[in-house]
Amino acid sequence: MKVYTKTGDKGQTSLIGGTRVPKHHIRIESYGTVDELNSYIGLIRDQQIDDQSKKILVEIQDRLFTIGSSLASDPEKSKMKIPDLKEEDVIFLETQIDRMNETLPEMRSFILPGGHTTVSYCHIARCVCRRAERLTIHLSEDSFVAELVIKYLNRLSDYLFVLARKLSHDLNAEEIPWKARM
Repeated sequence: MKVYTKTGDKGQTSLIGGTRVPKHHIRIESYGTVDELNSYIGLIRDQQIDDQSKKILVEIQDRLFTIGSSLASDPEKSKMKIPDLKEEDVIFLETQIDRMNETLPEMRSFILPGGHTTVSYCHIARCVCRRAERLTIHLSEDSFVAELVIKYLNRLSDYLFVLARKLSHDLNAEEIPWKARM
């Protein structure tokens, strides 16, 4: 299989189903941002973090490929069977969030991103996740997007925030609360 096909050299690409669209199409922006998010999660996974967190991040990366497949499909023309998200994927994230929160100090204000490189990667991934969510919601205004895709991205950004806090705690990094200047 060749990596290059030359079919996109004039700014168009194909969706699953064969429909050609410009590379700036909101559908391409949506799944491209999910791909970017997946890469950042790989970067977090490559850090010195606990094995359980790494295992969970691999599962999340798999779900992001599922989301990417869904977003890359033309909902009106694709006949290809692609994997689906399940409600238990969202429940899995919620369970992990609750488990991490059990060991963290109560949050009393917003927290400034940072404190350790690994924590900062989590915050960057959280922001990219929110952008993917916004783009996917925008796409859903004109084209079919499974509701679970949006729900999963919403919950994943919450997971990444709590993971940042957990890793901050694990790494003995300082969490700096935001104090509004008045």
